[in-house]
Amino acid sequence: MSRRQLLALGGALGVMAAGGLGVAAGLGRRPAVTGAELRSAVPLPPPFRTPLPLPAVLEPARRSGGADHYEIVQREVTAEILPGVRTPLWTYGGTFPGPTIESRRGRPVVVTHRNELPVPTVVHLHGGRTPAASDGYPTDLVLPRGWPAAGGGHPGHHGTSMHDPRAVTTELTRDYTFPMDQRPALLWYHDHRMDFTAPAIWRGLAGLHIVRDDAEDALGLPAGPRELPLVITDRAFAADGSLAYPSLDPTLRGRPGVEEPYLAGVLGDVVLVNGAPWPVHEVDAARHRLRVLNASNARHYDLALTDADGRTAELVQIGSDQGLLAAPVKHHHLPVAPAERYDVVVDFSRFAVGSLVTLVNRLGSGRTKDVMAFRIARTARDDSRVPGVLSTDLPAWSRADAVRVRDFSFRAGRMGEDDRHGWLIGGWPFDPARSDVRVRLGDVEVWRLVADVHHPVHLHLTGFRILSRGGKPPLPHDAGLKDTVSLRPGESAELLTRWDGYRGRYLFHCHNAEHEDMGMMANLEVT
Repeated sequence: MSRRQLLALGGALGVMAAGGLGVAAGLGRRPAVTGAELRSAVPLPPPFRTPLPLPAVLEPARRSGGADHYEIVQREVTAEILPGVRTPLWTYGGTFPGPTIESRRGRPVVVTHRNELPVPTVVHLHGGRTPAASDGYPTDLVLPRGWPAAGGGHPGHHGTSMHDPRAVTTELTRDYTFPMDQRPALLWYHDHRMDFTAPAIWRGLAGLHIVRDDAEDALGLPAGPRELPLVITDRAFAADGSLAYPSLDPTLRGRPGVEEPYLAGVLGDVVLVNGAPWPVHEVDAARHRLRVLNASNARHYDLALTDADGRTAELVQIGSDQGLLAAPVKHHHLPVAPAERYDVVVDFSRFAVGSLVTLVNRLGSGRTKDVMAFRIARTARDDSRVPGVLSTDLPAWSRADAVRVRDFSFRAGRMGEDDRHGWLIGGWPFDPARSDVRVRLGDVEVWRLVADVHHPVHLHLTGFRILSRGGKPPLPHDAGLKDTVSLRPGESAELLTRWDGYRGRYLFHCHNAEHEDMGMMANLEVT
């Protein structure tokens, strides 16, 4: 670490330790809130009228060489998200969210992506234990036909010139290979193009990837129609039905970034679940497994289930980002930051048949207070269970195993040739040509993070345990193996991880997608 980086980090840590929330929030140009909300210019439908869609499970194009091979075409479509309104989307396979891939632990998956969109793309399997060549590094572009050869160049943050001599670009198609040598978990794939991740995800480039294994199948958890993936996003709609987004360059071909009011993140006034606005789903009066992903760019949720009489359902957490917990943890509400996943079981038999149970966002206001609803349709037999022991294969790392401790600050700052507002790690904006952190394969490390405002921090390649928050024990929802930690304004956290799997170039970054696009990303070299 250079003297400049060290001073920037030390100054940020000292200010936050001395001044707490107020001073830390003051480091940014805006208060300790995440983003500004766009207002839709079309009439919005009433809640709980649209049936919940379930993303289709993609079948392999072929099975050969001990691997499952899939093919996905990235293309533009026009779909009806709001009733009676036609909305252009960028999609994986023509749907939003994209098709779900279900794989088995230890059986490799190869996904061939074909880019028929008007701009380059990159695919990252979020939460995947993936070789570097297939991890979706932001400059490893898949170019659309006729796009000028990249040659490692990129316009860079706010028009600055950047060059990545290690970029590997392909034209039209690319094979991504995922060994699936990891615990069963809910993963997701999304676009990861440098400086343009946020608008690409907003336009629809996201989908689920579920890893399963025999041990999880044998637990007796709710399954089949009683296992529901819930991809929660927020969006806003322009007067012509298109998705409103405040890009400086709506073509996403030149200047990256968003308009001034949205520098802290972009929020929409419509909550979608699996691509439908405030949907409703009929359920048996039985246990259901809800696999929740917050795929929003910047919006945080604090989820609770309540009925018309104000009774709150118990959310039994059985899994986190990187799979099953050792044992269940019970909640009455659950905070979910962008990119986090939570695996919970809800027993709907506690509610009367015919009643409506609403999934609410305790952080929302107006229409964004509601997420979706479940209508209890009928009594039914329920042979499922939630065992007291869920998993015995969680890593047994301890703080004593750590060979080094690293400190990182996540804060607002200035960057670029025009000294514009950005988001920095350790005082620096992202540069693909710069080496930020080098770790040795197999080493256990403690990472200490500190934030000015909300920053959901994601580490590629590895999972981690949260050791502490603000010097205190982790929160109940921090249980298990994570790959994204939600840092609250002025908060510090300690993470424990082991860098294993593969050598090569990876990333860690804020998963507020606007923060990520405006510099809050860093290189990580596993050697």
